[in-house]
Amino acid sequence: MTQGMQDSTRQTRPGSGPGRRALLGAAVLGAGGAALGLPGAARADDRTGAARGGGIDSLPVPTVVAHRGASGYRPEHTLGSYQLALDMGAHVIEQDLVPTKDGQLVCRHENDITATTDVADIAEFADRKTTKSVDGVSLTGWFTEDFTLAELKTLRAKERIPKSRQENTVYDGRWEIPTLEEVLRWAEKEGRRRGRPVWLHIETKHPTYFRGLGLGLEEPLAKLLRAYGRHEKDSPNFVQSFEPSSMERIGKLIAAPRVVLLSNASSRPWDFVESGDPRTVADLVKPEGLKWIASYAQGIGPTLDLVIPRDAEGRLTQPTTLVRDAHAEDLVLHPYTMRNENSFLPLDFRKGTDPNAYGDVFGAFKAYFATGIDGIFSDNPDTALLAAADFAKD
Repeated sequence: MTQGMQDSTRQTRPGSGPGRRALLGAAVLGAGGAALGLPGAARADDRTGAARGGGIDSLPVPTVVAHRGASGYRPEHTLGSYQLALDMGAHVIEQDLVPTKDGQLVCRHENDITATTDVADIAEFADRKTTKSVDGVSLTGWFTEDFTLAELKTLRAKERIPKSRQENTVYDGRWEIPTLEEVLRWAEKEGRRRGRPVWLHIETKHPTYFRGLGLGLEEPLAKLLRAYGRHEKDSPNFVQSFEPSSMERIGKLIAAPRVVLLSNASSRPWDFVESGDPRTVADLVKPEGLKWIASYAQGIGPTLDLVIPRDAEGRLTQPTTLVRDAHAEDLVLHPYTMRNENSFLPLDFRKGTDPNAYGDVFGAFKAYFATGIDGIFSDNPDTALLAAADFAKD
């Protein structure tokens, strides 16, 4: 077990009621608590029981969300990455969803699979390479919507950033692209084995773009979550998107908790661009914008720079009022993304000159946790759990 799985300090986010108190050490249940006979580790006896999560209030604070699984150690969005994250004790595992040509939902960070699969090496798919505009960005490569599920299943996943994570390349070719249903079955199986539900954080990618192709994401997602008993307000999964309208749409189909993701302050959600809504993310993080989000969602997933901006040199400055303002609307905050490598850290937490070496990641975690965020996305869930345990002791 990691230190984060053993700590028993209670944490409560500012402005929360008693329901938001959670035991950091509850992650021990994810490491076989039921098998060890630990108190409170009741075994789920059926699908509904395996999917009953107790709602957002049951999660530890800070919550550690495994970003694309344990992507710091395994190729992202593979069952290997998800399994390692769960074994490490991550509280929630993230999936990104894109559709296939035949409307199946698969787990990839982008529909462009050039960098995350071996598709470029497959001669029979050479003619599928094309250039597309996705959310206003011109991309050349191979795209999931041009493949049937059967065709995608002939591909193998590989490390997306091999120059930064050379160790991960040893796993290239080991796993295929998982469907969301395969992940749900995996979560159900692991939930039964561990005696507690496996929490998921499921993102709809480019929903407006795909709806324009006749491949809407929300309806098949809602159908699958209903089939696995994960559609209620206390279900152990979040549904998230950078497009607010996607969360409004999914909220009309199921009651599962919804999270609006927020990019840099000057950006506009793509559905706003398409609809002519002039608001930017800077508008959405103001009190009136947060109040609007709270009318249909339960949380936000801001970039970390919206919580603590960086100066021109990349050093952290003073925290914004985002945490306080979001909590005033009873929104949880799960900002993104913490990674251990220097190149991804604020300048004040880098060590040495190698961009791929690990920096003072614990110092960075401490700075972000001190703002009162409810959780954080991390490529390295074991590191994040230790940092959360350290913070709980302070």
